[in-house]
Amino acid sequence: MALSFSCSASISPQHQAKVNFKSNKGLEDVRNLIKTVGVPSITCSPVKSLQNGNWVKLICGASFEDVVDIRNLSLVYTLAGVDCIDCAADVSVVNAVNEGIDAAIEILPLRRPWVMISVNDDEDLHFRKAEFDPEDCPLDCSKPCERVCPADAISLEAQNSTTQLSFHTNAPGAFKGGVLTERCYGCGRCIPVCPYDKIRVTSYIREAATTSELLKRNDVDAVEIHTTGRQIAPFKELWDGLADSIKYLRLAAVSLPDIGEATVSSMKDMYSVMEPDLCCFNLWQLDGRPMSGDIGRGATRESIAFALRLAAIKDRPHGFLQLAGGTNAHTVDGLKKVGLFQTTSFHRNSRDEILTGTSSSVHAIIGGVAYGGYARKIVGRILSNLQSQHGIASMEDYPDHLLQALREALSIVGTVKSFPISNSLIAMS
Repeated sequence: MALSFSCSASISPQHQAKVNFKSNKGLEDVRNLIKTVGVPSITCSPVKSLQNGNWVKLICGASFEDVVDIRNLSLVYTLAGVDCIDCAADVSVVNAVNEGIDAAIEILPLRRPWVMISVNDDEDLHFRKAEFDPEDCPLDCSKPCERVCPADAISLEAQNSTTQLSFHTNAPGAFKGGVLTERCYGCGRCIPVCPYDKIRVTSYIREAATTSELLKRNDVDAVEIHTTGRQIAPFKELWDGLADSIKYLRLAAVSLPDIGEATVSSMKDMYSVMEPDLCCFNLWQLDGRPMSGDIGRGATRESIAFALRLAAIKDRPHGFLQLAGGTNAHTVDGLKKVGLFQTTSFHRNSRDEILTGTSSSVHAIIGGVAYGGYARKIVGRILSNLQSQHGIASMEDYPDHLLQALREALSIVGTVKSFPISNSLIAMS
């Protein structure tokens, strides 16, 4: 099933009165923090970051489509120095990402991160939405789904909202609300906790033709294909549908799980499909434990184990390696313990020679780390506070909130970028 989602909540275009960023004294603390940490001097081109092993990607979520949060997340993490922002393949979402990046660069002229859109070649848990009819929920239900949702995407309380709900009810004596579809990103944590088994999921596949048109925009730099790695036919069908737009890109990524001994052979099959049209860099996203980074220390182990095993295989196909799935504040320490963090491997890279003009290259074994649920969680607390106090708002209009969010973002980006961040520097005021 192919679906297209869009958001009804948005920030008014360019505001009625544009903030004068350069003269707004309230943003001076934000600029000073960025300069003190050294973000402008340490960040470099995204390709160089991949080669150095300190690439950082923000995953907004392949199904997360709350344009207000996405816009503000993009603002904060651009200021923190990420190399790439990965988002849903939806026009309104891409626009929100770029608006956030533009706002960040107006505050301080930093290099622009790449914008990546995510698609899938078959059913995938990143591309689904939870739904249920609140009229079916018993009134004495303790609503565990609402409490367990990491995206605050479930509401069973009467409320005035500008966002679209999966169901609308006004029946007396029944719950109102349901799932806010644009906030749900398919983690599935609500399903097993429902005491009445009322929650179901709807899966979808992004349309190749629509995605191809998005890739031709000058504000989209990369694509990521989510695949199970077990069947080459749906991957080839999707790639063939995107082939005429790949030439517009700087990076083509494939996100896949660890399927044991078949992993490398599957990667080789996919690379053979991609190679004839591949005129950009390519990357393999090692999806260890999807959408679990906000859980705790143990969540990152599978991603690190996947990377360790794959890094030891010499005949793996061409492309950078990047961790995802369960990544959080413990990931870099885990990589250091197994000797994978910014550890270089000497080898010739023919595609890099063509694209960079170099005769040989020295690359980190692991190009970098992508942060999703954890990155959204640590900044999301401040975004929620901002909206509860001021409603739908651009974060730069409230510099105190922006400063708090930036400190949180630097605390995670800095682990990969090796920013000289002291505890006092990132301590919340």
